[in-house]
Amino acid sequence: MSLPILDTRGSCIRVGSGGRRTAKECILGIGVKWPDHSRRSSPHPRKATTVLENLDLRVKLSREESDQRLGRARSWLLKLQRTCWREGVSALIAFEGWDAAGKGSSIRALTRRLEPRGFELHPIREPRTLERQMPWLWRFWQKVPTYGSWAVFDRSWYGRVLVDRVEGLVDDDWQKTYRQINDFERALADDRYVVIKFFLHISKREQKRRFRALESDPLTAWQVEAEDWKRHEKYDEYLAAAEEMLAYTETEWAPWTIVAATDRRWTRMKVLDTVVEQLENGLVARGIALPSDDDLDFGHTEEDAEADADDDQGLDR
Repeated sequence: MSLPILDTRGSCIRVGSGGRRTAKECILGIGVKWPDHSRRSSPHPRKATTVLENLDLRVKLSREESDQRLGRARSWLLKLQRTCWREGVSALIAFEGWDAAGKGSSIRALTRRLEPRGFELHPIREPRTLERQMPWLWRFWQKVPTYGSWAVFDRSWYGRVLVDRVEGLVDDDWQKTYRQINDFERALADDRYVVIKFFLHISKREQKRRFRALESDPLTAWQVEAEDWKRHEKYDEYLAAAEEMLAYTETEWAPWTIVAATDRRWTRMKVLDTVVEQLENGLVARGIALPSDDDLDFGHTEEDAEADADDDQGLDR
């Protein structure tokens, strides 16, 4: 069974896609055009493309359609999780995007009905003392899940070419860094891992509105710090770094999904649909049959509805 995917016009852009390929070819990298790492990147990236700026951030999903689709998607995702566990196929699901774009609520929506013993959530912060004495990807290798399990990353190894780069925290050959990232993801995809990557995009104006809303509520004001406003002022610099990152790390084995994250219900459904689609492709490419949908629960429980409504009204980082 395959869930119908939302109309992606303006909601999701595949960077650098070149022609249609079968799921197996995409997963195994057959006919892949490798990223060009022959040019050394400037310490201060310049926008070469306008993928994010051209994204339609006005797309929305009605509450009625969201309620109709969510229960089915979550039930099917749980069956895919059980199949992955049984067959030893793992997944790395990485969330990147702007501060206050909704990474936390998207992760909650994704994991709400999953078997908690089958996945781990990793909120990524700055490296600790021991981690600074190791190759920079070492700490992420330590978080790679065992066969059959999933790992969800609230921010990821891409912080190296975003925050670390823009804030000048590291001085690196960025083309080398992009190559290391692509090699890291390729090594996993060549084994038993499905690598799924999201970039949640909102405008500078929307980010400012959300920061103000968070600050106005005593229960959430602590989430906004002075550093957040400093990064907000550097929005254009981060935009240039993100554009370059997307261009150099888009691969057939680990494609980016860029999500217009202004509307919470659209974001939530787009994330669920994409994870389902890429897991199905990953299983089929490895010759594994998809589970039966005979006992699929199409319901959207009252508890789910209340939790989703809270996410719609609330804000998070």
